Amino acid sequence: MFIYSFKASGIRLCALILLSVAVICSLIVLIPKYDTVSVFADDGSVVYTGAKTNEGRIEFLRKFGWEVEEEPLEEVNVTIPNEFDSVFVGYNELQKLQGLDLSRYKRKTVTRYTYTVTNYPDYEGTVYANLLIYRGKVIGGDICTENADGFIHGFSKNTHL
Repeated sequence: MFIYSFKASGIRLCALILLSVAVICSLIVLIPKYDTVSVFADDGSVVYTGAKTNEGRIEFLRKFGWEVEEEPLEEVNVTIPNEFDSVFVGYNELQKLQGLDLSRYKRKTVTRYTYTVTNYPDYEGTVYANLLIYRGKVIGGDICTENADGFIHGFSKNTHL
């Protein structure tokens, strides 16, 4: 067994304390805040945080141009399966086109919020916006019709399989 000890001088101890404070301050500045809604980052990529509140989720959908009813039609806890069947593999491919991947959340319980879209162009039927939320972050979702023979695409109308 080895024992290592050292004697800290006053100057070294002060330097260590100042360095620790500087590291903590820089972490506070650099760690992102997750309660603000910002869909597009400065580099043009999509940011999927800020969906803890109903207002945050509605604002998230508005950034993509969707107007929805103020209250979700449905709020359900779902568990992402450990093994994806063919339907879930296809759905995850849609998520990957949006920069998301549900395979990272296998066996996690997430909340699905379903909103009724009120401004979908050139379609007479009912359209829904589904958001999959895990710890205040959008991890998946889609825009789809009520009809089984309708359409489904990502948050952007151009994101489809």
